[in-house]
Amino acid sequence: MKRFGIYSLLMLALCLASCKDFLEENNPTTINLGNYFKTENDFNLALNGAYAQVRSIYNNKSAWLMGEMRSDNAHYDYKSSDQGVATVNKYAVADFLDDKLNTQTPAKWNAAYNAISAANTILDHIDDITLPAESKDKIIGETRFLRALSYLELVRYYGGVPIYPHAPLSRAETYIPRSTVQQVYDFIIADATDAAQKLSPPAFPQTGRATKGSALTLLGDVYVTLKKYDLAESALRQVLLMGYDLLPNYTDVYQLANKNSKESIFEIQFNTALATPQPNTAASVYNYIPRMASSTIITGVNQNTIQDMGGYNTPTDNLINDYEPGDKRLDATIAVAEGTFNANDDFTATAVKPIAGYTAPAGKVGRPFARKFLHAHTIGNQTNDNWPVYRYAEVLLLLAESLNEQPGKSPQALTYLNMVRDRAFGAGVSPVITTDPGALRSIILHERRVELAFENKRWIDLVRTGNAITVMNAFGVSQKQKYSYLQPGSYNVTQDRLLFPIPNAEILLNEKLEQNPGY
Repeated sequence: MKRFGIYSLLMLALCLASCKDFLEENNPTTINLGNYFKTENDFNLALNGAYAQVRSIYNNKSAWLMGEMRSDNAHYDYKSSDQGVATVNKYAVADFLDDKLNTQTPAKWNAAYNAISAANTILDHIDDITLPAESKDKIIGETRFLRALSYLELVRYYGGVPIYPHAPLSRAETYIPRSTVQQVYDFIIADATDAAQKLSPPAFPQTGRATKGSALTLLGDVYVTLKKYDLAESALRQVLLMGYDLLPNYTDVYQLANKNSKESIFEIQFNTALATPQPNTAASVYNYIPRMASSTIITGVNQNTIQDMGGYNTPTDNLINDYEPGDKRLDATIAVAEGTFNANDDFTATAVKPIAGYTAPAGKVGRPFARKFLHAHTIGNQTNDNWPVYRYAEVLLLLAESLNEQPGKSPQALTYLNMVRDRAFGAGVSPVITTDPGALRSIILHERRVELAFENKRWIDLVRTGNAITVMNAFGVSQKQKYSYLQPGSYNVTQDRLLFPIPNAEILLNEKLEQNPGY
């Protein structure tokens, strides 16, 4: 845990307790958790702070590094002249060569526990004052959803982790062992279930805050992961009744004018127009375009992306070739930066071209990049794109999956699967008609890949469906044939590599923590 999170609360509590031994009266300039919450607005301000901490989980390079670059969706632009620690550590995550000292993966752990700490502060003090029942339910529901979402990030990437149902107020409460994976999921289910009971369905246009639909979608996601498909179906069918819908065109989903649309179940909010701007930086398109002295041709803003910014999350040929002919999502998701690389492996762009059917002209290189988050902005690496955590399209695909995995229900899955495909190809143009559960299982996984590409879903999907080892080892063979710079030991994907290492600093601080096998 980052010291700013759980440990800061511990130290604050200890300091306050010590001061009581020496002081008879409170310092009126000091705010502590025991006297801060006096009004409903105080809780709403604290809840805003919890949302800000959750934003950090996604506005973070570890999000796409661990979610997409660990998979067969993305690779990186290798730069032989840049072998700095941060660069090499990013390469290592993509190549399955990372270890417990890697500098690029602890950020997810730190951000998630900071969000949990913020949530616990609210929940621990929610009874400090009397609130209207409706207001109290809303605050608790949103807070428990945010805590559940944070623990879901942790358990999926690190396995069993310490569970803090309350903010720790002593060393004994802070330095605790890891809970089991099942215990963490049980905790998530309890939080999400309570959130779903306390929150209201969405009102359109949405505000970007968690709703009953958000909580039920999270529950459905968890139940699919746990292979409790009947429970997943029950949760997800409730979401169908809440007024959500697919937008007419796939590109519409990501347009700035369509933030928090009817397709949005929950998205991380960014707003560069506020008095204190909240820009998307670490999850912005600038990380995905090539290393270049000027990004103007691609982004419209002159930004140098050579140092610690560009060259990552590069779409692989494997992903590009997985789009079927006529799938409109290909051009909406990926574009080509056309230009040249110099001797230092830096790029100069001369044009941006559609990916479908692209062939580089003589003397030029076509470098693909993830374009779905590329929209107008005025400051380099400060974009206004929200980050989609859950979309209605994913609800439909999760429901299709949960139905396909239940005996006799595969035909029902086609309805929801084909709703997603109809938007991608045109109504009735390319429907799936097979009802064979095995064939449908592969089709649904493929559909999730192309529908949710670069939304940090692919690695998790490969792991939870039991495909990660087979798919990634085969992918590694082709990668090593293509790129001479890859080390012989790269892409040796074993069971141990399905989880990331617990940050070494946490192991050193807490002797009760055990490292994941293989690290």
